[in-house]
Amino acid sequence: MNAEPPSLPTPAAIRPDLALISTLVSDNTRVLDVGCGDGALLELLAHERGVDGRGIELSQAGVNRCVARGLSVIQGDADTDLSGYPDGAFDYVILSQTIQQARQPAQVLKQMLRIGKHAIVSFPNFAHWRMRLNLLLLGRMPRTNALPYSWYETPNIHQCTLADFELLCRDMHVRIERSFSVWHGPRPGTREMIPQSAWSNLTAEEVLFLLSAS
Repeated sequence: MNAEPPSLPTPAAIRPDLALISTLVSDNTRVLDVGCGDGALLELLAHERGVDGRGIELSQAGVNRCVARGLSVIQGDADTDLSGYPDGAFDYVILSQTIQQARQPAQVLKQMLRIGKHAIVSFPNFAHWRMRLNLLLLGRMPRTNALPYSWYETPNIHQCTLADFELLCRDMHVRIERSFSVWHGPRPGTREMIPQSAWSNLTAEEVLFLLSAS
């Protein structure tokens, strides 16, 4: 199921999971980026892959930054607005670092696989060993580079683990085509990415999945 990760594209300053996502998207395809933020991924995909990219972003400030980049982005909510897209409208529907903020993650995933041939999902892994150790020793909700918020200010309302998401995919009959583990590298600001292994639920700070309907 997993293969060696492809080399990361330039620019090197882009968020590592977005750089990896760009290598999973085929050239000249139709892409919808859900929760596209400032449009960095859409811009990269347009330049590197020649995609026909669209975006949906909850914040007006994010939409404004995307439009300033010349991107086709509308304001919308993943929980309510994906139902307005027709079946099979895109080759890839991307949800990076956002599914844990959705009110109905399973429904969002279902809609993504309805309107796209493939779904790409990344999120922080709440089962990382540092989080487990923090809870065990301090008895407090952990804060890490992947989850830097205090419990009372976090936007993440459905924190899940790699194992939780794999179980969700199994229950929904979703096919996992490729999956990767992500953790912060030895140098500040760097991250390492490898295909998942039996230890990934313990060692991965973030995870990334390429999915399709069974």
